[in-house]
Amino acid sequence: MSLLRALAAVSTLTFASRVLGYVRDFAIARTFGAGMATDAFFVAFRIPNLLRRLFGEGAFSQAFVPLLAETRRRATTEETRALVDRVATALAVVLALTAAAGVAGAPLIVWLSAPGFASEPEKFALTATLLRITFPYVALISLVAFAAGVLNTWSRFAVPAITPALLNIAFIAAATVAAPWFDPPVLALAWAVIVGGIAQLALQLPFLARIGMLPRWRLDLRHPGLARLLRLMAPSVFGVSVAQVSLLLNTVFASFLVSGSVSWLYYADRLMELPAGVLGVAVGTILLPNLARSHAAGARADYSGLLDWGLRVALLLALPAAAALAALAVPLIATLFQYGRFGASDVRMTEQALVAYSAGLVGIIVVKILAPGFYAQQDVRTPVRIGVLTLLATQAMNLAFIGPLRHAGLALAIALGSCLNAALLLRGLRRSGAYAPQPGWPAFALKLAAATAAMAALLVAARGPVEWWLAAPWQWRVPALLGLVALGGGAYGAALYALGLRPADFARRAAL
Repeated sequence: MSLLRALAAVSTLTFASRVLGYVRDFAIARTFGAGMATDAFFVAFRIPNLLRRLFGEGAFSQAFVPLLAETRRRATTEETRALVDRVATALAVVLALTAAAGVAGAPLIVWLSAPGFASEPEKFALTATLLRITFPYVALISLVAFAAGVLNTWSRFAVPAITPALLNIAFIAAATVAAPWFDPPVLALAWAVIVGGIAQLALQLPFLARIGMLPRWRLDLRHPGLARLLRLMAPSVFGVSVAQVSLLLNTVFASFLVSGSVSWLYYADRLMELPAGVLGVAVGTILLPNLARSHAAGARADYSGLLDWGLRVALLLALPAAAALAALAVPLIATLFQYGRFGASDVRMTEQALVAYSAGLVGIIVVKILAPGFYAQQDVRTPVRIGVLTLLATQAMNLAFIGPLRHAGLALAIALGSCLNAALLLRGLRRSGAYAPQPGWPAFALKLAAATAAMAALLVAARGPVEWWLAAPWQWRVPALLGLVALGGGAYGAALYALGLRPADFARRAAL
């Protein structure tokens, strides 16, 4: 199987899901704007999202996929199925207890995660109500992530990539159709989270059955595979969730700023999620099972080559994406969100956060490539140490930047912290000997920098005055933005071609 072809398939499906995500954010922005209700919902939704990263897409997946890949390679089919059964059962029990605790302790969780809301009783009470509704989502989406880990290990990448679209569809329906039937209307968004989570899990179950890995209820806390998984997962809970912990702490800081700050950061973060998801998550999803197979086979050269391929592909796509986000911040935000109650002032505030976030896009994506390099070897200690240092540095930057830059300072701290995290992970992989850069990096980096600079200069010249984007009707903004995106993509591709880079340069086969 060609990794480039698999990446194209996963990226395309992820892109389709993220486009639906922007439709969802457009619908939310148009219906609710940026104020008390959206601040309350985004805080309530961010908390189960953080736990999703801890239980599902973060520490659990990074520990489970290498273990599952190794078991599948070295053990029988029945032993592999036994591992899946035991892990799924134990995970379901833990998640059910966690969801119950979260629902019961919602006011305390809100007070801890957004203490600034305590001075506004109505806002605090609304956030607690929304959290009680959304908290069970952590159980649903973590089971979805478990199913995705199994499917990805069997190289069934397409279904997990398109699954998030179902949550976006639920949000769109809630914001455009269901909101008027709720009091307050924002409750519709909370219930959409649960409906979307159920739909995502239901979609993946038939595909697990098709590969013979649909879990059966088999509670066995003494199973050796489960014990090994817990040993790997326990320290990595923090290490792979640094970015989410930082975002949660940013919410704490933002809760003390003017109303709307949480929402401005959310919308900017959503724009960052498109390249981060389409590129970083897609490459990381494909790399982890392949790295795990190479490690289990003792193929060190192949392991290093996979990491090198991932880094080159990530930089090839992340550098122009970061430059385009900064250059087109106002056109993007105005075209996607400036409708209804989301006004021009909200566009300018969100622009500040997006430009700051864009400085760390490369770091955010590269972390998703390098972290699997440790976890595929079942090395959890090194990323944890790096994660602790990164988190401390990010919070120090929060304190330094929040005064002069307000909410944009919080975004800049996240961006710089991601770059630090990526640099330390890269140094760790090189020192351990797991990764040795392939020849040609200096020339490759110069070509990327030249092509990105040319694209950015062209976009800045072509976008026109900011005032036009704030005043123009959507019928003009949409085709103008699409034209700028096509112009930037074409210019970047042409520059790379002129500099001698070809798609065949990035071809690579999957690990057997």
